Amino acid sequence: MPLLRNWFLLFCWYLLSPIGAPAQAQPTDTSGLGFSMKPPPKLLSLEPATTLHKGRFWLTAGTGLAVYSGVSIALWNAWYKDYPLTGFHTFNDMGEWMDMDKAGHLFSANMECNYAFQGAMWTGMKRKNALWTAVGVGMGIQATIEVMDGFSEEWGFSFPDIAFNTLGVGLFAAQELAWHEQRIKMKVSGIRPDYDNTPLLPDGAGQPTTLDDRAAGLYGTSFFHVILKDYNALTVWASVNVSSFLGHPETSKFPKWLNLAVGYGAGNLYGGFENQWATEDGSIFSLDPQTYPRFRQFYLSPDLDWTRIPTRHRWLKVGLSLLNWLKFPAPALEFNTLGNVKFHPLHW
Repeated sequence: MPLLRNWFLLFCWYLLSPIGAPAQAQPTDTSGLGFSMKPPPKLLSLEPATTLHKGRFWLTAGTGLAVYSGVSIALWNAWYKDYPLTGFHTFNDMGEWMDMDKAGHLFSANMECNYAFQGAMWTGMKRKNALWTAVGVGMGIQATIEVMDGFSEEWGFSFPDIAFNTLGVGLFAAQELAWHEQRIKMKVSGIRPDYDNTPLLPDGAGQPTTLDDRAAGLYGTSFFHVILKDYNALTVWASVNVSSFLGHPETSKFPKWLNLAVGYGAGNLYGGFENQWATEDGSIFSLDPQTYPRFRQFYLSPDLDWTRIPTRHRWLKVGLSLLNWLKFPAPALEFNTLGNVKFHPLHW
């Protein structure tokens, strides 16, 4: 699962970054990139420094490099070492999994850029220097995955993946350059569908199976499996803060924490490009595309921006920011490529 490899790196970076630091509130540093500070902030304080802090800079750079190296080695051992290596090659996987993997690349690259930016701002870096550092980190982490893919016989270097990585990083960078804040935030949600337990017969000889068994073997069943890699359950969202686009948001009565989210999902995915697979005993299964049509889903739903809920408690801000990559459960309107329009009283 390419998306699972993205998430593996993302969550390691997530644990490192001082995500509670309100980067958009960081004062602009006009004193240059020198290490002098009056007075110097505490090394491990959550508050961003107003000028470059030598201790924080080297702590962040050294820890980031060490963890990146360790995670890259762990990633190789977990996903690649058991597959044959080959010469560097490319693979066009556009359309695989109905492009849910591409939505995951956009989300992952955007979030990695976000965390790297906040970490750079915590060191006291100038905003633009922090931004381009974050862009390099976001693209670099994703490029690591693609290079590993390129030398693995199982996968291949994907230019579509690179394109969606660039979109994710570009979305963050464009908002920072235009507004000095993230008005559109990428989020995810997911709950395991009620998979069918009706026995499915193989194309020839072999043991029957069910869609529930196929999904369990392909995606897993736990909450974290669902969020990480169940393409039938996962929805990727662009959550737009409405108040920030109003003419005078500081005086508007529109709730500053209320967002409108646009989501993308897919259904009936039991294989990469088609619903055909083989089991360990050699049985081949093919689903009738008329009975189990693969389809795309588009959603509209209200959402919450937890970072815009007013509070003076620093650790509460940190806690709320931890929730902000998850879409808030709310009513949703679904449009899908089967021609259906559905209202979900509560969608997550």
